[in-house]
Amino acid sequence: MIEEILEYNKAFVSGKKYEQYITSKYPDKKTAILSCMDTRLVELLPAALGLKNGDVKIIKNAGGVISHPFGSVVRSLLIAIYELGVEEILVVGHTDCGVQGTNSAEMISRMKERGVSEKMLQMISYCGVDFESWLAGFDDVYASVEQTAELLRKHPLIPGDVKIYGFVMDSVTGELDPV
Repeated sequence: MIEEILEYNKAFVSGKKYEQYITSKYPDKKTAILSCMDTRLVELLPAALGLKNGDVKIIKNAGGVISHPFGSVVRSLLIAIYELGVEEILVVGHTDCGVQGTNSAEMISRMKERGVSEKMLQMISYCGVDFESWLAGFDDVYASVEQTAELLRKHPLIPGDVKIYGFVMDSVTGELDPV
């Protein structure tokens, strides 16, 4: 797979196909979107929202959730706000999310099957990682989006004038449902 990617990239650059994507680092629409890394949303999310390259900052992770109020997602949003001019944040979950129903105990079991030792898991746990909450999924995508949006609304480092919205996107049609 990597050979195909590198070959394509070489042709992309030599053919100057990048020129249509040139823009600045500042989002034209002054918006950041926190969403899921789901493969179905790679092109569907921007297409369904009418977005083009340069319009918004998109931060993606498993489930489009914030697992820690001072983790990398919030850091990215703070940089987007204070350094890049973002004035509103959209939290966009989606139907049929792979994180929905994820069980941390089952994931730990799969880690062990793939060679992660019990000793390593204990050491990481001893260092303060709560695997139960860190790896857990959610039961209801609407509740998850609302919880994430509310965390951002109440975050002590996010200015009160930043507008924060929550939506659930249909992962087939792209239809947005406000939360």
